[in-house]
Amino acid sequence: MKYLCLVYLEEKILKGFPSDTRRAISDDAMSYCEKLQKAGRLLAASPLHPVETATTVRVREGTISATDGPFAETKEQLGGFLMIDVPDLNDAIRIAAQFPAAKFGSIEVRPMKELGCAD
Repeated sequence: MKYLCLVYLEEKILKGFPSDTRRAISDDAMSYCEKLQKAGRLLAASPLHPVETATTVRVREGTISATDGPFAETKEQLGGFLMIDVPDLNDAIRIAAQFPAAKFGSIEVRPMKELGCAD
C-alpha cells in the first residue's frame, strides 16, 4: 500500500541549529532515503523550499487569486514528503519514526487512494 509521509517542522527551530547540525540532518535524511530506495520502499521524496516561498491559489466563482505564503498560519510548516510503498500502516509508521526530522518535527502518515477507486 502506498502512503504519503508529510514532514512538518518549525522552520525557526531548524534555522536555529548550527550549520553543521543542519548539514548532518540533511545528510542523515538523504542517507535514509537512499536506504529506503534500495529496499524498494521509497517511491519519491523531496524537501521543500521555506514557507515564505509558498503561494496559495484559490478559485472562487471563476476568479483566480494567488496569495503569497501558506494557506494557514501554523507553528509547524510542511517541510517535505516521502511517498512510500509498504505492506501496512505499521511499516509506514516505523519508516516515519526513523526519519531524522521526526526527532524535532512531526510526520503525518496518510494512506494514498489509488486512482480509479470509488472510495
